[in-house]
Amino acid sequence: MESSMKNELYSDILDMSNLQSSLRSTINTGNNDSQDSDWCDLWSDDGDLCHDSTDKLDKTSEIDREWQRRHDQFHTIGYRDGLMAGKEASAQEGFNVGFRDSVYVGYNWGLVRGITSVFASLPDGLKERMVDTKEIQNKFQHLHESLQSRSTVEMLKVFHDSLSKKSEESVENDNSSSCLADSNDLSSNDNLLENYQKELQSLIDESGLKLHLDTKE
Repeated sequence: MESSMKNELYSDILDMSNLQSSLRSTINTGNNDSQDSDWCDLWSDDGDLCHDSTDKLDKTSEIDREWQRRHDQFHTIGYRDGLMAGKEASAQEGFNVGFRDSVYVGYNWGLVRGITSVFASLPDGLKERMVDTKEIQNKFQHLHESLQSRSTVEMLKVFHDSLSKKSEESVENDNSSSCLADSNDLSSNDNLLENYQKELQSLIDESGLKLHLDTKE
């Protein structure tokens, strides 16, 4: 009987001890789970922060690339437009200079050819009434034939060569007496256009024609 009471008493003590051990194990397990959950939440929060930072960096890089692309695009367009504007301005300036240097020469050339052609097409009787001497009539005819023998393309080349030569001459070596050709020397290409003009004016003065050669300079 005494032995049975001891067994019951020890049994109750063992049950209480097991219960306490079980409670401590449960509490520790719960604490560990709570800590693990906290760490998981912390890592999850850090992951969101890292994800947000990555998105911001990607957006910034994309904006930078787009800005650089637009910069290069508009830089190229501006450079091309600048070149085109420069070419147009240069071409316009060259045209203005060429027009200024050539328009009067072309006008005078056409005037000389026109007058001599009209005189050459007149009947002989009318020529005699306008010009007294046969010598002057022959000079008009000779001038007309000389003008007609030279094509427009040839005279343009003569004019171009004359401008090129003048541009190459330096101020120090410019000698007006050596540059001026004889007005009767029609073979001189340097002043060929001027020589034709002077020759016609001389014939008009000799013939006594009341004709004013309105040349441009």
